[in-house]
Amino acid sequence: MTSTDLTDRTPTTPRTSRRLSLDTCREVSQRPGVTGPAVDPTAVTVGIVHLGIGAFHRAHQAVFTEDAAAATGETGWGILGVTQRSATVVEQLVPQDGLYGVRTVGTDSSSLRVIGSVRGVAFPREETQRVLDAIAAPTTHVVTLTVTEKGYTAGPDGRLDLADGDVRADLDALVGEIRGAAALARQTGTEVQGAATAHVVVEDAVPARSAIGLLVRGLAARARAGGEPLTVLTCDNLLDNGHVLEGLVGQALDAAAGVPGADPEQVERLRAWVHASVTFPCTMVDRIVPATTEDDRAAAEAATGVRDEGLVVAEPFMQWVIEDRFAGPRPAWELAGATLTDDVAPFERAKLRMLNGTHSLLAYLGSIAGHRLIADAVADPALLSAARSLLLDDVIPTLVAPEGLDLAAYAESLLERFANPALGHTTTQVAMDGSKKLPIRFLATAADRLAAGAVPDAVAHGVAGWVVFVAAGRTVTGEPLRLDDPIADKLRAAAAEVAAPDEVAPAHAEALVRRMLAVEQVFPAEIRDHAGFRDAVVAHAERLLAGYAQH
Repeated sequence: MTSTDLTDRTPTTPRTSRRLSLDTCREVSQRPGVTGPAVDPTAVTVGIVHLGIGAFHRAHQAVFTEDAAAATGETGWGILGVTQRSATVVEQLVPQDGLYGVRTVGTDSSSLRVIGSVRGVAFPREETQRVLDAIAAPTTHVVTLTVTEKGYTAGPDGRLDLADGDVRADLDALVGEIRGAAALARQTGTEVQGAATAHVVVEDAVPARSAIGLLVRGLAARARAGGEPLTVLTCDNLLDNGHVLEGLVGQALDAAAGVPGADPEQVERLRAWVHASVTFPCTMVDRIVPATTEDDRAAAEAATGVRDEGLVVAEPFMQWVIEDRFAGPRPAWELAGATLTDDVAPFERAKLRMLNGTHSLLAYLGSIAGHRLIADAVADPALLSAARSLLLDDVIPTLVAPEGLDLAAYAESLLERFANPALGHTTTQVAMDGSKKLPIRFLATAADRLAAGAVPDAVAHGVAGWVVFVAAGRTVTGEPLRLDDPIADKLRAAAAEVAAPDEVAPAHAEALVRRMLAVEQVFPAEIRDHAGFRDAVVAHAERLLAGYAQH
């Protein structure tokens, strides 16, 4: 399967089923309660390459980008969306000419709009060369990313995991591309001083296997193609995310210089170009985007009269804070409601610790209690109290409020947003990838509170919820819980050293907590070795495990 450039599609292409598409878009846009694309998709060309085109990007950055384009009349900010894990999004969007709906659901109302800013979709395992060419194109000015925390393939120390087979394969491919392009440049007489591989295209690229590897190879391709400046904008929930990504790119280049057959001088030229021509602004993003269900698709089909396999669902609230540090042109995102600032950090820390931290607490405690939805967990008085305690007692004392933001009011607004039952946001969806999320969502808060001489009891409650979620593997009423985590096998094995899942009891709490806190990929020494914090986690774990005995 190979996708096509969606800008080359015409509205007259025959179809075998009625799907949302350029053919049906006009009809859909005339339906009551449905809003069509804010820009004409057929007039839009690609100016952004996005790595990780999942539901969040489609409900967030793609919407901001379309609204910005509509505000200015600019047509050069279409998006080439790149899938990371599978070809599913390609299969959803290519038959629909890149069009999809965003179903916005509030507590008592909903709306549907069609987005047309995605002008191409590619799966790197089959179309790496297409992605590299797009990053290299002079008409591309921004690369954005939403590849999730684990998509950055960082090790426990936060550095690029060079033991990861996908990363190693991409670095090998990078070195081969640099070497091949340099040789071709010499043969064709296009070698120039300081950029021996300029204006040389490498054909038939080895399939990319990692997000960082694909990005670095794309940067190398851009340097070869003339070296126009580029902004790389990560939109994932990583603290200081732009600086983290810039560091990972630098570490990839360090490692590439040591790959057998590498030319260190050529790698150093690439590094110098990245330093001079590429910026990595920090960002903060916020919109709750639950997994789309078949009921959601049926509701959208009833409203539009066509099938939309690419539909995404989101809450009404959306926020994007961006460090104003761009290497070249960009969409006028501020006209779509984004905040451009010199310092993202206060916004970022408030969001990660308050929204994401509370989300995780509700996910683990809610899952254990048998609550399927985050809204159900918030409706549980005990869990609502735990969430409010986390926000007010533990998190807010660690924050400096961004200008104009009342943190206590923000805390209450978060609980109201979480209580929206129309979102259908499941606890298990939020609970995934805990080994990557806990350090950012819980443990940074814990470290600050411990340094201030206070034991963060609500954070300990959340960590206990994660420990029991991993160890018991089931709700208090016996329904299985799925552990979706990049180190799931290691976590299960660690818990099983204390007791089998169906045998975990309150008496195991202390040994279980000690064993789980010893997982160095998750817990730093200052957390793991703090007796007061450990005792608080044990106390909460005992109470949670006692709940199993009562059912």
